[in-house]
Amino acid sequence: MTQGRQGIGFAAVERFVREIEAASASMQGGMPAPDMLRTGYVLAGDDVFLQERCRKAVLTAFVPAEMREFSLTEVDLAEQSIFTALDLLRTPSLMVPFQVVIVRNLRQLYTRGAKKEEFAELERYAHAPNPQALLILVADHFTIPGDPRRMDMEDKNKFERLRETLGEHYSMVELARVEEADAMRWVVSTAQQQETRMDADAARELVDSLGNDMMLIATELEKLLLYTSGRGRITLGDVETMVLSARQRSLYELTEAISARDRVRAIGLLHGLLNSSDAGEDAAIGHLYMLARTYRQMMVILEKNVRDSRAIWQALWQGFRIPPFAADDLIRQARRFRSRRELARGLRLIAQADMELRSSPPDKRLVLERLVHALASEPRVGAPDALSRQLVFSALSD
Repeated sequence: MTQGRQGIGFAAVERFVREIEAASASMQGGMPAPDMLRTGYVLAGDDVFLQERCRKAVLTAFVPAEMREFSLTEVDLAEQSIFTALDLLRTPSLMVPFQVVIVRNLRQLYTRGAKKEEFAELERYAHAPNPQALLILVADHFTIPGDPRRMDMEDKNKFERLRETLGEHYSMVELARVEEADAMRWVVSTAQQQETRMDADAARELVDSLGNDMMLIATELEKLLLYTSGRGRITLGDVETMVLSARQRSLYELTEAISARDRVRAIGLLHGLLNSSDAGEDAAIGHLYMLARTYRQMMVILEKNVRDSRAIWQALWQGFRIPPFAADDLIRQARRFRSRRELARGLRLIAQADMELRSSPPDKRLVLERLVHALASEPRVGAPDALSRQLVFSALSD
């Protein structure tokens, strides 16, 4: 795997975009100049934000909006075979001089069975490609972390298998997850392009509050730019007002039901939270992060015996504060827990759910449903384990 400093995901996408743009600039008669474009590309990794940047570059370069119906074909291997996609690539279009075929759900090639014929056909196409077509293969069935050394063993095996079968014939674009520092730089740079200055603490809070989910960060940054239009500056207060309060309002309703041990209402609110999110189940990590943040806030409130909203601003430090509308509600919710042990149990359950989500479960919604059901249930009597004690210490000392 490619080694290097932080930002390998962004760097790989930038190289891909430059290559696509150069090929587009060389086009004559509707086709790029020879040797300007690879046979095909494999977008490796599950980062949706980086995938969309690559897709947008391809569409801008080769797919005119008015001819998209004829220029672009998207094939899902869960519904069609790779042979169908390759037949489309080999067949010149009568309507447009150049066409793009995007193949999704590549994991189907790595399920049970050798799939020797499928890989052999992909190799044959690589040796005799159609110069009037571009193949994009999307392999999003594993995660590439920002630091490749932290890659999960199962994901590493999937990535190596991908390289063994396709890496020799197609160009690999590694979509590694964006690290916090790179996400902050992107936020600041994107705001500057809109002639808006993003304060450092505002950028940090935006990235931190959304768990480095770049799709969510990009969406919320767009809202912030509209909110601050004409002012030319985004502050920490703007982030707390527009991002945290909007997202946490529903979340506080969820923790209200959890603290009241109302399992039915809590599950219903969870579904509403997921259904209202633009990213759907892909935003699960972000929701989980904010749930953990709320539990940590309640732990501090309980530990410091906060009883009114005036004292909460002294108990919670800048960057860890809550929207004003939620202060009284959160204090009430925190005081429903009889001890730090119950909150530590909740943090332990959230930590376990986080590990499960990061292992690419077949159903992220089910993971969150089980978590909310457990949080809203009465805890069993027993001494806290070592992880609970560690979470208590971490929450209070963060």
